[in-house]
Amino acid sequence: MSAWENLLAGKTEETRLRFPVRGLIHESWERCISGGIDEQRHEAPLSNSKDDIEHLTRNSGELLGAARRSFAVVGSLLDGTGAMMVLADEDGVLIDVIGDKRTIHNGMDIHLGIGGKWTEDVVGTNGIGTALWAGEPVFVHAAEHFCAGIKSWTCAGAPIRDPFDGKIIGVVDLSGHPDIFRPHNTALVAAAAREIEKALAEHQNEQRTRLLEAFIAEAPSYRRTDGLIIVDHLGRAIYCSKVPPPGLDVFSDPAARRGRRLLPASGPRNIAELTAALPDRLRACHVSPLTLEGEFRGAALVFPASAKSAAVSAPRRPRWPSREAADLIVGQSDAMLSAIDIACRVAQSSELTSLLIEGETGVGKELFARLVHLGSRRSENAPFIALNCGAITRELFGSELFGHVAGAFTGASRDGKAGAFELANGGVLCLDEIGEMPLDIQPFLLRVLEERVVHRLGDNRGRPVDVRLIASTNRDLKQEVAAGRFRRDLYYRISTVVVSVPPLREREGDIPLLLDHFNRKIAERTGAQPLEFSADTFDMLIAYSWPGNVRELKNLVERLHVLAGGERICVADLPREIAAAPERTQSAWVGVPAGNFSIEKPCNSPGSEERALRAALEVEHGNLSRVAVRLGISRPTLYRKLDQYGIRRSFT
Repeated sequence: MSAWENLLAGKTEETRLRFPVRGLIHESWERCISGGIDEQRHEAPLSNSKDDIEHLTRNSGELLGAARRSFAVVGSLLDGTGAMMVLADEDGVLIDVIGDKRTIHNGMDIHLGIGGKWTEDVVGTNGIGTALWAGEPVFVHAAEHFCAGIKSWTCAGAPIRDPFDGKIIGVVDLSGHPDIFRPHNTALVAAAAREIEKALAEHQNEQRTRLLEAFIAEAPSYRRTDGLIIVDHLGRAIYCSKVPPPGLDVFSDPAARRGRRLLPASGPRNIAELTAALPDRLRACHVSPLTLEGEFRGAALVFPASAKSAAVSAPRRPRWPSREAADLIVGQSDAMLSAIDIACRVAQSSELTSLLIEGETGVGKELFARLVHLGSRRSENAPFIALNCGAITRELFGSELFGHVAGAFTGASRDGKAGAFELANGGVLCLDEIGEMPLDIQPFLLRVLEERVVHRLGDNRGRPVDVRLIASTNRDLKQEVAAGRFRRDLYYRISTVVVSVPPLREREGDIPLLLDHFNRKIAERTGAQPLEFSADTFDMLIAYSWPGNVRELKNLVERLHVLAGGERICVADLPREIAAAPERTQSAWVGVPAGNFSIEKPCNSPGSEERALRAALEVEHGNLSRVAVRLGISRPTLYRKLDQYGIRRSFT
């Protein structure tokens, strides 16, 4: 205590000489002081809502499962001992608690319970947070804790490492009041951590075996000359064949095969997310989902031996400004990635460049505006103000855009009102459907954009504004300019950079991604099971032209969830306009190059469908995912066609 008090008083050297403490503790205290930890804090932060606990349990399922056996044995032995054992995840958040009931009850006084966060950077020196920092077993006894409110406890923690790659994924900790302290407490938690790691290794080996069996059962046509990587549900390569696909160094060193993470650490939740997350160097592969008990648990990445060494050409990959921005827009088509890349570059530009977003109704123009806002905001509180120009009466347009002072016109606010420009100061102003703006208001908008000063109606005083303008429209503004309905000088002022958001019918391969995205999101929101679609229904949704674009697709999924519940969706469940829509006759063969044969409508020319299939396979080097996109058909339909014509799936 004397050492702690002297250190807080700034007497660092005197503390080291007169009141020596263990080096581990002293270093931790210094981290706490430099990190601004409140030394009088008496509890950890706690998140114990039902949703938070469910999220913790779901994300830590593998760790909880591995600890279940050892915790069940130890839990009964700790009853009446005054000690409790806790399990924390890699973020120091408690996910399980066992032991003496009275001690567990007392532990909630300092939030030593499920949902409590015990990292050093929030609650100072303690067995859990310091073990995470040190990466080794530690004990922290009584006054060695940094925060005063926790000094009446003693704890010993040991990190748990993932057997796969050695990464720390949690901590097991023994805690109680100071009279339970024994030097061997540290050895006890270290042994418990090793038991959990052993259970993890057994589980991972079992999962590896089962995934390999699932691949063998689902891919009988796989050839030993093909390259193969099998990843688990966390995006880790659990198996690599000895045959390297062109340009992939992951195969080159056998020792490096284990522990190689090919996908983001959070792990994909379904095959669509996995495919979207694949690095560019893996996009030439054929991706097959692997399921266990009907649940997505991994995927097989097959690289046909005939694949050419040259990388498949792809559009420029967007440099997402943040994870939040990356989750905003769903799409992997070339047209969509190109549009996203432009928006991302504008967002990260230091200049307040104006942006014009063009696109049909329902394509998601406002999402692009929000993407730019997320990437360009200079503070967490930077505002995003959206104003629909088509929803404002002509009389109120100036007031809504520029604001007004008291008494400026009949019906004006008694205290005056700030307009959209002032509200968006320091952030982004999105003028949706700017083509609807009255012609007589446009000169005033142009003046504000050029001078960056706004005048409220009825006020001579200018107010400086620092705003990035994003305009969007479903009209062709060049035609509007030619017709005299939009000012030419304003058009060139707002169109410094133009993003054309493609309609859904031009986004090859994005319909399955969006369908899965909305299906899963609506199911999570309503607590229902995701819908299942029959192959014919899926084919029909792929072939539909979607005049209402993404909004129409989202509305359809919501409608099906309401009317069909968790049942399997068939063609009869679809709206009449979709079920009765004629198939796009050219979509199945778009982009397939002509060789020494002609591409005709399959039903009118025997053999042309098979030739088109073989041509697409040749162009895409056997990549069935790309073949399905190129032909405009679903993967199940492609498999049926391949079987129908006796074409091997591992095409050469």
